Amino acid sequence: MTKQDIIHQIFKKKSYLCVGLDTDPLKIPRHLLDCPDPVFEFNKQIIDATRDYCVAYKPNIAFYEAAGRKGWESLQKTLEYIPKDCLTIADAKRGDIGNTSGLYARAFFDKSASGLDFDAVTVAPYMGEDSVQPFLEYPGKWVILLALTSNSGARDFQNSELTEGGRLFEKVLKTSQAWGSEENLMYVVGATQARSLEDIRKIVPGHFLLIPGVGAQGGSLEEVSRYGLNSECGLLVNSSRGIIYASSGEDFADRAREEAAVIQKEMATYLHMTGV
Repeated sequence: MTKQDIIHQIFKKKSYLCVGLDTDPLKIPRHLLDCPDPVFEFNKQIIDATRDYCVAYKPNIAFYEAAGRKGWESLQKTLEYIPKDCLTIADAKRGDIGNTSGLYARAFFDKSASGLDFDAVTVAPYMGEDSVQPFLEYPGKWVILLALTSNSGARDFQNSELTEGGRLFEKVLKTSQAWGSEENLMYVVGATQARSLEDIRKIVPGHFLLIPGVGAQGGSLEEVSRYGLNSECGLLVNSSRGIIYASSGEDFADRAREEAAVIQKEMATYLHMTGV
């Protein structure tokens, strides 16, 4: 999926919402547990309920890997069910030496090898260029590099001041621009770091940013939009628990649709206000 494809969907739906499919079998409604594949059935109904309001879906791979072969099968069926006009993101946070990263890239990007064909994968940058480059070698695919995350431990390293000036996450942003381009490289910036988006946009004004942490994790959509939107939108804001677990009853899909619609309506307002 190209950058223009993503932008087209954002303008069409007046939304930059990404729905996180962090599907925990212990949290899905009990009436689904009798289905042959409860996780896929849950995801299927969530996708049907939210597809009009979002432009991307992001399965968190850990939730599927933890279930072994059955989880991988649920993931594969989920990926195939997601509408083709929506960006698909494997939230895997991979990062290893070059040849191992090549195999991780094959796992998520090469359907003939693994059965999976995601559009994008999240990647950790801290082993350097040779650990990221294998993912960038797949035409039409995206690397979403961890830059500044929402968790409290982000301050342990990411915000560290460097002796040569600047902070570590800023060096990640500056250095990695030589590895890819605005056409195949995005960055993860946590919603709880919204004020840092002003500084981040000075370094990467045209790149897309994936923003987790809105809603249940305390991030503000208004602040993220104020500081992060650019002339092409440039944001994918993820909501997981606030949408998919809006209800634990038989109305879970209807409630998910309602929550997604509320977020989309707010996003449409910010797009209009900024002239996007």
